[in-house]
Amino acid sequence: MARYSDAACRLCRREKLKLFLKGDRCYTDKCGFERRSYAPGQHGQRRGGKISDYGIQLREKQKAKRIYGILEKQFRRYYVKADRQKGITGTNLLVLLERRLDNIVYRMGFASSRNQARQLVRHNHFTVNGRKVNIPSFQVRQGDVIAVKEKSWKIPAILEAKETFVRREMPSWLEIDGDNFRGVVKAFPNREELTMPINEQLIVELYSK
Repeated sequence: MARYSDAACRLCRREKLKLFLKGDRCYTDKCGFERRSYAPGQHGQRRGGKISDYGIQLREKQKAKRIYGILEKQFRRYYVKADRQKGITGTNLLVLLERRLDNIVYRMGFASSRNQARQLVRHNHFTVNGRKVNIPSFQVRQGDVIAVKEKSWKIPAILEAKETFVRREMPSWLEIDGDNFRGVVKAFPNREELTMPINEQLIVELYSK
């Protein structure tokens, strides 16, 4: 699948918000957003003025896509699935995104960013309920046990991520056993437990047009 391969810091600057796309680097003074928080491009410092309702909705959708590292076609599929489920479409959408295996690996502290988590999953370093799963978009279920394969416990990227995990808030809907490199999905998150700066209603309004 195609992936965005340009500088990640440009995405944060475009959304005028730190999206923590580069892991622990985003917490240091090397963070590109901290040094240049204006929009990227030749006229980035001069951009301003009123944004239309459509523009606001579009930026919210782009922000969500970039946080989770998803391209347009796949993101739309998530929306269609969320819309067909019972409940609030916007909340359903965020829960589906949170249930991605690469996101769970990141949330459990076994990767410093979702992009790194995606790479680690693809390289067969994780199991779900004892079975190897190398599909980043795999949807975890309540009660699933996600674990680092024992042969992968000494991988530097995983060890470094565990050390810096204290910088991030541990989700209450996950149970993490760091000593044994494993975690359990206790439940799906409710809206109050999803702390990303996303206004999902704007995304629903955009796709409902």
